[in-house]
Amino acid sequence: MQRLLDIVFSGLALLVLSPLLVPIAIILRLTGEGEVFYVQQRIGRGGRMFGLYKFATMLKNSPSLGTGTVTVKNDPRVLPIGRFLRKTKINELPQLLNIFNGDMSIVGPRPQTKRCFDAFPASSQAAILTVRPGLSGIGSIVFRDEEELMHASAEPERFYDEVIMPYKGALEEWYVANQGLWTYLCCIFVTAWVVLVPGSTLFWRAFSGVPLPSAELVAAGGAKGAPATAPRQQTSGPAI
Repeated sequence: MQRLLDIVFSGLALLVLSPLLVPIAIILRLTGEGEVFYVQQRIGRGGRMFGLYKFATMLKNSPSLGTGTVTVKNDPRVLPIGRFLRKTKINELPQLLNIFNGDMSIVGPRPQTKRCFDAFPASSQAAILTVRPGLSGIGSIVFRDEEELMHASAEPERFYDEVIMPYKGALEEWYVANQGLWTYLCCIFVTAWVVLVPGSTLFWRAFSGVPLPSAELVAAGGAKGAPATAPRQQTSGPAI
């Protein structure tokens, strides 16, 4: 059922959003380095590598500069129009093609580069490889301000590897254990909601039983609105 919904939703989205996507492609072609899409190898279901599509928002040789495949706030490698595309997440929309082709799902763990995937704990890696990666998901919603969060740390790469990724991995393990039609539809709704209302804490009310963040992550301003104690696990769909 999820695969059928992925095909229907991604196909409709590509059709409806074409008046937005086409002008952006033209602007990118005429500005920056003239590249429209950036294709990066990511780890997919079963460990298979695939080319993930994004609108080009950074310098071509960005993976060889600065923090590599990890992007921080005000990263100098990001092109001027790229800042807007990244802030609004419009740069991710070409992944609708990945979804339509079957490399990804609308909902699932975000596909990672090998460097970032290796930062997950082993148990998280094993769980993530059992499902298709997603355009959005539990980890993506909680860490929607990841670049700003890393900028708050004096050691962004250490913070990413030792604080962000273990917790993100725990969230993705929760998703794999609780995946289903309700979780799929709820993730889509909550993703749309937090895009419209960035400061919303709806996530913590919509998904019961998700792992809580560490004290270091909360102190750094991450996982905003997380409850102080773990919410009671529900046996039925959460109330939105």
